Amino acid sequence: MYCHRCSQKAAIRMPHHRLQLCKEHYLAWFIEHTDHTIRRYHMFDRSAHILVAVSGGKDSLSLWDVLWRLGYQVDGMYINLGIQSEDDYSNRSQRYAEEFAQQRSLKLQVVDMARDYGESIPEVALGSHRGHSKPCAVCGLAKRHVMNRAANDGQYDVLVTAHNLDDEVAILFGNTLAWDTDLLGRQAPVLEARPGFVRKAKPFCRFYERETVAYALLQQIPYIEEECPYAVGSKQLRYKTLLNELEEERPGLKLNFYVKYLQARESGFIQPRPPEEGTEAEAHRCPSCGQLTTSSGLCTFCRLFEQA
Repeated sequence: MYCHRCSQKAAIRMPHHRLQLCKEHYLAWFIEHTDHTIRRYHMFDRSAHILVAVSGGKDSLSLWDVLWRLGYQVDGMYINLGIQSEDDYSNRSQRYAEEFAQQRSLKLQVVDMARDYGESIPEVALGSHRGHSKPCAVCGLAKRHVMNRAANDGQYDVLVTAHNLDDEVAILFGNTLAWDTDLLGRQAPVLEARPGFVRKAKPFCRFYERETVAYALLQQIPYIEEECPYAVGSKQLRYKTLLNELEEERPGLKLNFYVKYLQARESGFIQPRPPEEGTEAEAHRCPSCGQLTTSSGLCTFCRLFEQA
């Protein structure tokens, strides 16, 4: 198997693109493809001050690396959720993010939920008086709140996340099965800024997960390989497994599914929805954190953490 652009041995084969590339040409292709996606969906320009959400995993560190190599002004943010599994998941993930930033002289902001908000995510989620059985829902709420707050406080133009194509199609598949038009209307490569909410973008939305893995390995980026221990058995992982089986039979199925969905949005078949519930007229400043909310009194995040 040889590279389609030179005579060197190919490092990766991408059947959906009918393309196989050596290490040098793959790394160049990956960076160029990211830049093309940014421009294609008008995510941000060269003057933008960017905050990237990093988890210590392959996708987010690869994204930070690519944006850095493209010359964007980009800082990182890591949220230590306080997941103290057998392998010390949160602290190990943080070390990968810190080492990455240090090696490239990049700025990394660390938010420690237990230190900065009084409780870790598992402690908040598993509190008997709150009625939660798994931390996942609390984790999603907390990360959205903290990331938006950091982006606003730091006056960033855009918050970027490293959702890849496998992530996007798994979410899309689940929402389509339920025909959840509200959630279907909120999924897009770019979520425009609204009063109180920073602009969000997903530059990796068209990359297969195996492509981001290949980039991290070929670029020699150390990252935490384990999944979050609370993700075991989740619907998203089951959907990914099923979609991977379909992709094996029909290369390009996942990319086609996602692209056709975006075309349905553009045609008006699926109506875009704002990422937060309620209307701007109903929103007010949370008296505790100052962020906009449509909840009565305190925002949902502050109510959750002040019940501690």
